[in-house]
Amino acid sequence: MGGHFDIDNLNNRLKELEEIISKPTFWDDYEYASKINSEYSSVKKRVSNYNNILDSLNTLELLNEELSEDEFNKELNSISDGINSLEKETHLNGAYDNLNCYLEIHPGAGGTESCDWASMLLRMYERFCEKNNYQYEVIYENPGDEAGIKSVLLLIKFENAYGYLKRESGVHRLVRISPFDAGGRRHTSFASVTITPEFNDIPDIEIKESDLKIDVYHSSGAGGQSVNTSNSAVRITHLPSKIVVTCQNERSQLKNKEIAIKILKNKLYELELAKEEAKVDALKDTSKNIDFGSQIRSYILEPYKLVKDNRSNFESNNPDKILDGEIAEMLEYNLKNIK
Repeated sequence: MGGHFDIDNLNNRLKELEEIISKPTFWDDYEYASKINSEYSSVKKRVSNYNNILDSLNTLELLNEELSEDEFNKELNSISDGINSLEKETHLNGAYDNLNCYLEIHPGAGGTESCDWASMLLRMYERFCEKNNYQYEVIYENPGDEAGIKSVLLLIKFENAYGYLKRESGVHRLVRISPFDAGGRRHTSFASVTITPEFNDIPDIEIKESDLKIDVYHSSGAGGQSVNTSNSAVRITHLPSKIVVTCQNERSQLKNKEIAIKILKNKLYELELAKEEAKVDALKDTSKNIDFGSQIRSYILEPYKLVKDNRSNFESNNPDKILDGEIAEMLEYNLKNIK
């Protein structure tokens, strides 16, 4: 187990980090110190979890003859769960894996069909969060003309959210009998998912007012009491980069503008990282073309039922279960099998 989890290198790295943190000048560079502190917490947790599992194994060996078969199996299953959890952590060691993430969905060509498919994906991720008690909030949602959504942006918050979900970036393909086709014909729809980290420590990025085009308008959404009749939704276009950010989840226009500026800075920082470190593929792996041949995963409802990930070869014969948010098994499989 020690060789698999590389415990010797983890212990050595923990000592190195402790020496760095103990220096009097450590917090002089806040951005650097924050990154080191985050790594220290992560490495320390992994070492602690490893040692706890090892202690449990040693204790179980000593008590082997005193435990009933049921008690022994119960303890062994608990240790097995701990090892599986530790194995997941070894795959969540990317620079930004521990961060929360933004999830964006955009339909491909196909009008109402693709907009409806985008809304099905949105529900899948929302149900995933709800079933696992993960926090999420809808920053912006633009409904389709007849059904579904034209675009949506979520902020998802849980430990290692970006690490778990980053492999969801790409084009998702749906094959089904269209509910919008009077002839009952089979249709293929596409939608893109983009996962980006919510950076905790963004350096001070100067944004000139002259570089921004700010539009305000009525928030879209459900009618009745929840409809917002004021011009509180904010759309900000950063002219130099052509990045467009929209926020409508707050009733205050000022608050929506603050959130939109924060998201804009997050996107600009992501661009800078991509330029400096050439890691654009690691941060954002969405195909430019949302169409045939570009999909990372297919969800087939007709003429048979199948979900297949083209990168890891993960397969499920129960797409209804997956579309209802039961994607944890798939995420963990892809975590281990997609580099």
